[in-house]
Amino acid sequence: MAEDDRLYFRQLLSGRDFAAGDMIAEQMRNFAYLIGDRETGDAVIVDPAYAATDLVDALESDGMRLSGVLVTHHHPDHVGGSMMGFELKGLAELLERTSVPVHVNTHEVDWVSRVTGIAPSELTAHQHGDTVEVGALSIELLHTPGHTPGSQCFLLDGRLIAGDTLFLEGCGRTDFPGGNVDDMFRSLQALAALPGDPTVFPGHWYSAAKSAPLDSVRRSNYVYRASSLDQWRTLMGG
Repeated sequence: MAEDDRLYFRQLLSGRDFAAGDMIAEQMRNFAYLIGDRETGDAVIVDPAYAATDLVDALESDGMRLSGVLVTHHHPDHVGGSMMGFELKGLAELLERTSVPVHVNTHEVDWVSRVTGIAPSELTAHQHGDTVEVGALSIELLHTPGHTPGSQCFLLDGRLIAGDTLFLEGCGRTDFPGGNVDDMFRSLQALAALPGDPTVFPGHWYSAAKSAPLDSVRRSNYVYRASSLDQWRTLMGG
C-alpha cells in the first residue's frame, strides 16, 4: 500500500454527517475528524460530541477500529456536557461503548473532567510536542492556549487540525472562562510559523471553504493583521 493511501482522514460536519436532525448540532456547525492508518485499521476521533456513537459507526463502516480520542478543548460542543440549558452527548457516551485512551493537554484535564463527568484518571494528559501514534501515523500535539487554557492543535501529514484556536476566518473567542487574549496572540503566531504550509482544518465551518493552506489563511485572516501584542490587544478590544 502506498504511503499516501495509508492515511485515513475524514472531516465530518455536525447536524449533517453526524447528529443529523439535531438543531443545536446544525446551528453550531462543528467539525469532527476521523484519522487513522488504513493498513493497521487503527483510528482516532477528534472532538466527539452530539452523537459520538454516529462517529464510531462511521469509522467502523469504513473498516476501521477506534483506538483513541483526541480532544482540542473542553467546551461541550466538542466533548459533550451542559451548554445553553441543554445536555449534549459526547465523550462520556463514547466511552460507555468503547473504552479507549482520551488524549488531552495537561492544562485541560480538570476542565474536561468537570464538563463531561469523566474522572481525571481516565484522561491521558500531554505536554506540548508530545506525539500520539495511530498505527504508523504520528500525530504531534501542539499546546495553543487562548481559547481555553489547554487548547491544543494536531499536526499530521501536512494537515493542521486547529480546533477553535484558528479558523479560516477569525479565531476562537477569548472571553469565556479560561480564555486569555495574550495567550491567543502567542498561539496564533506560533501556528503561523509552522513550516511546510500545512492545510488548516478548523473546529467549525465558519467560512466558505472547509479547509485552506496555512499560507492562504495568514494572508486573508484578519487575526494576522496584528504584528505585535499591543496591536493585537487593540484589535481584540482589550
